[in-house]
Amino acid sequence: MIALIGYVAACLTTVSAVPQIIHTVRTRDVRGISLPMWIALTLGVALWLVYGIAIRSGPLVASNAVSVAIDGSVLALALYYRSRVEAPAS
Repeated sequence: MIALIGYVAACLTTVSAVPQIIHTVRTRDVRGISLPMWIALTLGVALWLVYGIAIRSGPLVASNAVSVAIDGSVLALALYYRSRVEAPAS
């Protein structure tokens, strides 16, 4: 039962950013995305991935590899769409 709780938690946290990706792709609105938060989250998950590799933990590696890709996608979309916003008229 404890392992099941861990697997459910890993699945939920791994896919938690998917709604943000869908919203961002549909609306191209990134005003509500905090870059410092997504940078910290992506770096933190990347470090968990490195840790999982170091201790040879398949579940840690798998969930964090997917999380890095998903969280990194949110970060990339935010940076991309922010760079395309027109400068305000003066």
